[in-house]
Amino acid sequence: MLFLYVIVLLCCAGLWIAGIVEQRRHFASLEQIPTRVLVNGIRGKSSITRLCAGALRGGGLVTVAKTTGTAARFIHPDATEEPIYRKFGLSNIVEQIGIVRRAATYRPDALVIECMAVMPALQEINQEKLIRSTIGVLCNVREDHLEEMGPTLDDVARSLSRSMPVGGVCVTAEKERLHILQEEADKRNCRLIAVDPETVTDAELRGFSWFTFKENVAIALAVAELLGVERQTAMQGMWDAPPDPGVLSVERYVTPEGKQLRFANVFAANDPESTLMNVQQLEDLGAIRRPLNVVINCRPDRVERNGQMGAIVPDLAAETVFLIGHPTKSARDAIPAAFTGRVVDLGGDRRDPEEVTESILAELGPSSSMVAIGNIHGQGELFLECLAGLPLDESEDPFGAVPQGDGLDQETMQIVLVRPQVALARPPEPEPYSWVAPLETTHSFHIPNQRELARQFAATHGRPDSHGRPDTHGRSDTHGRSDSQSVPDDPRHSYGQPQSTRNP
Repeated sequence: MLFLYVIVLLCCAGLWIAGIVEQRRHFASLEQIPTRVLVNGIRGKSSITRLCAGALRGGGLVTVAKTTGTAARFIHPDATEEPIYRKFGLSNIVEQIGIVRRAATYRPDALVIECMAVMPALQEINQEKLIRSTIGVLCNVREDHLEEMGPTLDDVARSLSRSMPVGGVCVTAEKERLHILQEEADKRNCRLIAVDPETVTDAELRGFSWFTFKENVAIALAVAELLGVERQTAMQGMWDAPPDPGVLSVERYVTPEGKQLRFANVFAANDPESTLMNVQQLEDLGAIRRPLNVVINCRPDRVERNGQMGAIVPDLAAETVFLIGHPTKSARDAIPAAFTGRVVDLGGDRRDPEEVTESILAELGPSSSMVAIGNIHGQGELFLECLAGLPLDESEDPFGAVPQGDGLDQETMQIVLVRPQVALARPPEPEPYSWVAPLETTHSFHIPNQRELARQFAATHGRPDSHGRPDTHGRSDTHGRSDSQSVPDDPRHSYGQPQSTRNP
């Protein structure tokens, strides 16, 4: 027995030593990234992460970003991106260690990373041990994940506040519970900056080729200002940034029967307040019209959310509500009795998605709009795949009259319908832990000049300097060297053909 106890003690000691070594290596990686921005909140984290990264890139800062939303992405300093491989498709906050290590190989000026923790304790660990952010973003407090962070919205606000950097800065667009966030910030000696969405003009929103909100843009502008990036420069960087795969979009289809359909994918806004806000804005823009049909996708592990989506059906003033997924009873029972529209239950987790899609399209009128809300996973993803197989509606006059007094024009509304192409680099390889890259690399990836390289890349693509002028003559680094002097004309120094970050 003594021998077994000795073996157990030695194993525990080995694990303890390995943990210390891993922690020190991780902290060494963090020290190579002077500015770390951690984006937290309930809705819009992925979009804000991309906007912040774009704004900083526009200012000439070497910026790496990572999103976790609809599709997790690692975004390189040149804005190309790749999916993050996860073994068995399971997410874990431990993957942040590999992300930080890989980002550190670029010697970036900033890392913008989305918080992937939901449990309050894990949010604090993510901040204190894994990211140690210098700037925090707490975009909003909404009614979601109440089982983990609730039960009240005040509790959610306090839970999210655990990601605030101690002695740092936190930016927020939250209004209703700003006083709670301020209390939590004071406890952590954190300076809280509340942004005003109205400082973002309609003209600035027109520059985006995808749909976004003033709150998100205002947060990104505040982060850019903290790092010395001028407003117009930051806006140009955000306009050039690729959107998130789950960004709000509207497509126009023609059904096999010749019916015209405007379809809005609002799955990403899976809390009641965000869902209503998104649908209302799309209607104000004229991107969707009445009569309006609603598809609610249900999931067995989101029964409470299913009920929340059913409860807001009268507020959406839908003509017909289609229930798909499982269990649809959780959404059907939550629909108020005062609702006078039709409810079509097409539930079932094993139901043929093509049959479901055909049944939905058969119930539509000659020209109608449809919004999909709730949860995207499961039958929702299959439903989107079936719709994507329909031919696009290329007919003229995609919009009616522009709503008066909203400051938007016809061009703005057409922009909403553009499906942007997201640049992808380095497709994931089917091997475990491919997101982990060692600090020591043996390939031809030249680390010392990465900052100069990215700044040269920005200059060659017409990025304006701090005075709003194109930087055509090279920018001097902290050692007095210009880009043209510090980076040789070598094929190794190119973002066009990225090198692997793993040892061969």
